[in-house]
Amino acid sequence: MRAALVGIDFGQGDFAASVEELQLLARSAGAEPITTITAKRAAPDAAYFVGSGKADEIAMAVQDHRIEIVIFNHALSPAQQRNLEKRLNIRVLDRTSLILDIFAQRAASHEGKLQVELAQLQHLATRLIRGWTHLERQKGGIGLRGPGETQLETDRRLIGERVKALRARLGKLRKQHETQRRSRGRSQTFSVSLVGYTNAGKSTLFNAVTKAGVYVADQLFATLDTTSRRVYMGQEVGNVVISDTVGFVRELPHQLVAAFRATLEETIHADLLLHVVDASSPVRMEQIEQVNLVLKEIGADHIPQILVWNKIDAAELEPSVERDEYDKISRVFLSARTGAGLDLLRSAIVEWAMSAPGARLNQSYAVDEEELADDAELADDAEAAESSPTLTQVGSH
Repeated sequence: MRAALVGIDFGQGDFAASVEELQLLARSAGAEPITTITAKRAAPDAAYFVGSGKADEIAMAVQDHRIEIVIFNHALSPAQQRNLEKRLNIRVLDRTSLILDIFAQRAASHEGKLQVELAQLQHLATRLIRGWTHLERQKGGIGLRGPGETQLETDRRLIGERVKALRARLGKLRKQHETQRRSRGRSQTFSVSLVGYTNAGKSTLFNAVTKAGVYVADQLFATLDTTSRRVYMGQEVGNVVISDTVGFVRELPHQLVAAFRATLEETIHADLLLHVVDASSPVRMEQIEQVNLVLKEIGADHIPQILVWNKIDAAELEPSVERDEYDKISRVFLSARTGAGLDLLRSAIVEWAMSAPGARLNQSYAVDEEELADDAELADDAEAAESSPTLTQVGSH
């Protein structure tokens, strides 16, 4: 699908890196960026976000390049999106919708699909407010009497019912995760979560450490679902549980943060975070800051971190470790692709696990009867999904 990308520089942050990231997001969604239109503004235009003159420029580019979709690197209000689509006579997506679409494509597990659908419905609900204004207040008259419910009200009711059902099923999944964490807590298993900016190499590192075979691709949000594996780290600490989580990105939609909270809770309850950083990225410090902002939002900013500088082969760095003023390992430089420095990371994990309160040798990961009962309950939920309320005739505008 031929796409035109639009980015407005409001004088905040690294604008060039933001536009480059939009191109990666567009390609990850299956679009082909043909042209990129940029401008500088002090503030967004209320009607078109970009102003009427720039809107005309975008319309010319749409005709000249046979553009099929226009993608904005910003969050648009429902009114702005509707006005732009009417003026450009083409479909317009904002950054939030683009990321939601990528998540919808990549979700593989039952839980991941539920979380994405919940985020999409919450985003769609905001677009309904102005989307059906021509039906919002129907007057009496020939052909307009009954059935007593407008299309807008029907859409809102269906969305509300579906959101309620999704939250209930995600609540049961959260209960299952809590049961698993209690099992690990009873065995005092040290838990480690990989976090980091999307495409920093988390899944590659996860595979290198655990031999899990998780899907890896050079694209944003290649994997969405949290995967956990036990890894034997020697007699000193026994088994350690390592979890790979969804990657973060600047301006991650709040709907996704809320919907994926159950998945991200694996991060909240970890004993140690491995914050994976693309050492070859020129904006790595900004990416670190963005990840820390999301960690603070989900309540995981208090968990100890090791900054794992990955892709040192591309950055022409050597494997090494750095320690903080308390003589604790704070940074590990490695390459997950070549394997250089992986032994340093394993040693760092062992060192942190040995210093953790209540550390115990040769832990086992037990699954109790309560957890098995939860699994059966979740299977029943999956079968009942077919009978859940479905949406019909719901549009974004």
